[in-house]
Amino acid sequence: TFTELSNEYAWLIPLCPLVAPCLTGSLSFFFPEATRGLRRVCATFNIFSLTAAMFISSVLFRQQIVSHSIQQYLWAWILRSDFCLKIGFLVDPLTLVMSILVTTVGVSVMVYSDSYMRHDQGYARFYAYLSLFTASMLGSVFSPNLIQIYVFRELVGMCSYLLIGFWFARSSAANACQKAFVTNRVGDFGLLLGISGVYWVTGSFEIFELCDRFAELNSAGIVNPIFANTIALLLFSGPVAKSAQFPLHVWLPDAMEGPTPIPAPIHAATMVAAGIFFIARIFNLISTLPTAMQAIAWVGGVTALLGATLALYQEDIKKGLAYSTMSQLGYMVLASGTGAYRSALFHLVTHAYSKALSFLGSGSVIHSMEKVVGYSPIKSQNLFLMGGLQKYMPITGITSLSGTLSPCGIPPLARFWSKDEIIAQSWLYSPPLGLLASTTAGLTASYTFRIYLLIFGGNFRANRINDITKSDICLLPANLVNSWGGAEPESSAERVASDFLLTQYVGRNEVVESKSLLDPYPSEGAPNNEQATRAHFDQNLLHPEESDLAMALPLVTLAIPTALVGLIGVNPSQKEISGDLLSEWLTSPTYSAEANEYLSNLTEVLVNSVSSVSLSIVGILISYKIYGQTGDFFKVGVFGKLVVVNRDLLTTFGYFARNWSVNRGYIDYCYNITFVRGLLFISKLISLFDQYIIDGFVNGTGASNLFGGEGIRHGGSGRISHYQFGLVIGIILLPSLAIPPLP
Repeated sequence: TFTELSNEYAWLIPLCPLVAPCLTGSLSFFFPEATRGLRRVCATFNIFSLTAAMFISSVLFRQQIVSHSIQQYLWAWILRSDFCLKIGFLVDPLTLVMSILVTTVGVSVMVYSDSYMRHDQGYARFYAYLSLFTASMLGSVFSPNLIQIYVFRELVGMCSYLLIGFWFARSSAANACQKAFVTNRVGDFGLLLGISGVYWVTGSFEIFELCDRFAELNSAGIVNPIFANTIALLLFSGPVAKSAQFPLHVWLPDAMEGPTPIPAPIHAATMVAAGIFFIARIFNLISTLPTAMQAIAWVGGVTALLGATLALYQEDIKKGLAYSTMSQLGYMVLASGTGAYRSALFHLVTHAYSKALSFLGSGSVIHSMEKVVGYSPIKSQNLFLMGGLQKYMPITGITSLSGTLSPCGIPPLARFWSKDEIIAQSWLYSPPLGLLASTTAGLTASYTFRIYLLIFGGNFRANRINDITKSDICLLPANLVNSWGGAEPESSAERVASDFLLTQYVGRNEVVESKSLLDPYPSEGAPNNEQATRAHFDQNLLHPEESDLAMALPLVTLAIPTALVGLIGVNPSQKEISGDLLSEWLTSPTYSAEANEYLSNLTEVLVNSVSSVSLSIVGILISYKIYGQTGDFFKVGVFGKLVVVNRDLLTTFGYFARNWSVNRGYIDYCYNITFVRGLLFISKLISLFDQYIIDGFVNGTGASNLFGGEGIRHGGSGRISHYQFGLVIGIILLPSLAIPPLP
């Protein structure tokens, strides 16, 4: 029956989304004209194939809950007398949890993309890339050995390159996909070295076998501790790149150059999840190495805090969400480094649904903004040109509120439960790491709620740029007029405050340069009453509209797990220590779930989480104080009052924090100076060495032969007497050139 399947059919899960892009790509290559007419059929086939994979995953997962079995199906690939490499697939609880996650998010993104990409010329190509991307991740999930995992990881990297550079005619997209590809190759090269080291020690690529054998050899003292930790850190370098951990995180914000539906699978359940999944797969190996675990924990903690600070003042909605993803991935790596394997996977599940909802919600907003400001990412993705969209886009607003409060850590939404576990574990493992995790929680609530307020709070601002530049500019405080010309602030602190506020509320140069928008004032018969003018202004300008059903339905669907999926990790029982569903699902002979010692029952969870929730509430209140009370940022009376109230807060530190965020922590500049310019300098030195030394020697030899030949040619007169004279001279000089014998 359809409700009962053997685990041996699990190979259909990655195969279904693999067949669809192969057929779509073949059809596009051989029959391009027919593909344009059948592009909706191609999209439907891709969606159906992934839906079939989701159905099979659900059936196997339902059976896995009861059986808790681990099964491998292997076939010999490379067979020699002293070496045998097998390929196949592995079915265990971790595999099926990840399979459910990837397929459900993937189906939502595909349904959503039908409306978002409907008018794009690369519609069919987009679906082929997306299906291949999902199939590659599913192949990695079901891989039983490191070689297969590495191959499918490379396919994931190739698909991300294709999707990020989907609009390759734009130079920014072309540069972004190359940056992502090269950065991930750095991590994958380290991973390849780590795989080689593991095989040299254990003689096996099979995950379960090599983990157990490595642990036995390490505990027996056979493996050098320095070498063992080096291997573990080399293996960890793969997840550092794939999951955007410091210092290989620089590709993640640039990945926003692809179509907006793309960041949902990349940042939620596919590419960045591949790194966390790999850590979970080899957790039994790295857990025996305290030094490596400590390094992993600190990398995760630093990444979590760095991502939160970089997201604080982002103007682009997608880049703000990208740095939010980086921060949350840091939480997962931090949990893995502290030994909280279950908590890391719990946070991965809760993060995937809420982040997919956030990115698809941002896509809905951008799609509607393009109808007002035109197709310009600088304008349609600028947070300071939005505002008041709740009344125009109610479905997007309500679902986005769920996707906002969940990462803020507000109970009972999903991400509250997982993040609170990680913070508690961090404090027990190391107080400095606990401080990093708690500080990140407050910053997360602040920048996440800031994004929501700038989009849905106040009034719509894109059509009111001229309103402030023409009428209200004369009413601004004198110390703020300097950006357009006029009086300068009296002190450096006031200058910093004014520049900071104008940058935040006017949106830097992009907003000022958008004066070509519709003039809000009628040419004739303009009423003198300010309220009447505002009403006329609102009625005659374009406003965003709610997205259609194909885009709104995935938002509503993802809002449900965003709110409720956290309950799978809550232990309501006061008798059993590990009574939550996630621990039961992940319990197996190989992977023993972490004992949930801190969450014995729901009441205790809420009591213990008072401190983390308080930090989140403080962060929300700070964002509301800055961005919520203004209502309309172009309402000058409140704007001027805000300047007076918060002038002491907006000091040089605030200006530095804004620059730190906008300039990406200056890390890209450091890489540009260190690596890019350094490599260019070395290349020029090598070019000069090749030109003047190598080529100089070769050219000098050729020139000497040429001149020597010419001299001999001119010396040959054809007279025999001259040749005889030369022969006699040579015979006379020959004895003088003889080498004397050794004494």
